[in-house]
Amino acid sequence: MRTLGEGMYYTDLKIGERFRTVGRTIFEADLVNFVAVTGLAEGLFNNIEYIENHSPLGRAVPGALVYSFAEGLLVPVSIQGTGMAFLGMTLSIAGPTFVGDTIHVECEVTEVRPTSKDPTRGLVRTVNQVKNQKGQTVLTYDPLRMMRGRPKG
Repeated sequence: MRTLGEGMYYTDLKIGERFRTVGRTIFEADLVNFVAVTGLAEGLFNNIEYIENHSPLGRAVPGALVYSFAEGLLVPVSIQGTGMAFLGMTLSIAGPTFVGDTIHVECEVTEVRPTSKDPTRGLVRTVNQVKNQKGQTVLTYDPLRMMRGRPKG
């Protein structure tokens, strides 16, 4: 019987493949908890008076929260049980994200290759675009991950 939520094997992925996650709304409680857990005590995120008087954007959320939620949407359905290591990435914030926005991730496989030492392990790079409910890209990142290959037999 197949277990739902198992990740993909690097040997099954092809360059150019694209995936999309389900959406997730960012609530006020998410922002409050993220600020509390990370210690990100910036007035732009935790001081209503400051936001009302100094923020041209309104109730924005940190890019780090958006990235974390994107990984939370993507990792359990893509590399759960097959991911071995996160090796690095670049990240660009393309626009603001606000409390009340609903985000999803659009992922494209851009690199797939076996590691030089062990072909049962592979390196996979994706370009992940985080988009809001309007279809606007708000954050882009390109993680390189080490993943397991499909077991033989």
